[in-house]
Amino acid sequence: MKTLTSGDIANYLDVTQRTVIRWINSGKLKGFKLPGRGNNRIQTVDFVEFLKQNRMPIPDKLQEEFSPASTNILLIDDEPAVLRAMTRALKSLHLKIHSAADGFHAGLLLEQLNPAMIVLDLSMPGMDGFAVIRYIRDEQKNSDIRILVVSALAGQQLDHALAMGADAVLSKPFSNAQLRKTISEWQHPTVEI
Repeated sequence: MKTLTSGDIANYLDVTQRTVIRWINSGKLKGFKLPGRGNNRIQTVDFVEFLKQNRMPIPDKLQEEFSPASTNILLIDDEPAVLRAMTRALKSLHLKIHSAADGFHAGLLLEQLNPAMIVLDLSMPGMDGFAVIRYIRDEQKNSDIRILVVSALAGQQLDHALAMGADAVLSKPFSNAQLRKTISEWQHPTVEI
């Protein structure tokens, strides 16, 4: 977890370091002292929470870390035109979009990126989409990854993908609006009461 000094926060907010220390000492800003010299440290999440509670803007440098852009999504399709179309369609959702043209490359990126979501074609040379789903679902650490299959295959094969662990399917040619809607709902799930 990233921490900030009282000086960092003073610079972000254009206030004196003494003001930041007063906020910490009064309990308005959650912080802790390091052993020894007693320098203050504030976890970034606590600083962002302080800003929200006081209706202060989140500095641009921190905005990236605490915005939906911090969500990695991996697009897997062997057709470059489809990858470009999906990237354009999802750009407005402020995701970190990565792409792979085959299942093998996708496996490497999966380990590096730890994506929250995967959009996957089933028909690819070499390691096809079914093998990718199996690989993802066989690993416990990947259990939270949402998988959207986008494929031109018949309905029976799409049903098979769902049975193997895909969360949703879209038929090609897909609607940009439907693709955005599905990913947006996964990105910002609604809580039912």
